[in-house]
Amino acid sequence: MADVHEHYVIQPFPEQRGHGLRLRSWNAESDVDAAAWLRGLSDPEFQRWNTPLRMIRDIDGARESLRARAEAAMDGSGVSFCVTDADTGELLGHIGVNEIDHVMGCARVGYWVLPEARGRQVATRSLLLAARFAFTDLGLHRLELGHALGHDASCHIAERCGFRYEGTLRGAMFEAGRHDAFRDVHLHGRIAADAEPVVP
Repeated sequence: MADVHEHYVIQPFPEQRGHGLRLRSWNAESDVDAAAWLRGLSDPEFQRWNTPLRMIRDIDGARESLRARAEAAMDGSGVSFCVTDADTGELLGHIGVNEIDHVMGCARVGYWVLPEARGRQVATRSLLLAARFAFTDLGLHRLELGHALGHDASCHIAERCGFRYEGTLRGAMFEAGRHDAFRDVHLHGRIAADAEPVVP
């Protein structure tokens, strides 16, 4: 009999390799993956700049969240990649192509990096890979990247990866740790016709 969670470990999209990284699907049934997902979303730096609709507080919640990501991949509404070192397999972080609109050919990208992997251009390298995947494998026309006003690191990463600053969206994101207050967002965009950024 097939495992009831078998479909949560299917790789609906091919792995992506390049810039010293391997992007693979998250595995909700993997203790390592679930623990890393929980740690990433619990990290104070992540929580400073992001307020998910539903907070993940334990390993069961992490598994449920990863299963929801797997479902999104299966129905084509989102693709979540576990970012690992191509040589060592070390788990470094996450990058997702989210809210995919196949009619308009657009999506939003988001990422986070585990504390011990910061300072190694993991976000930059994984964003370059994910954008290439979105424009080629998914055939998308436009990618958007939004970050809270004041998050200078994300601003620099976006621009380094060819995502031009397009304006400030007023009150477009929850304040840190709150669902009853809002903050402004910098919007960056990149389209398939833009020149490929220089590899860092």
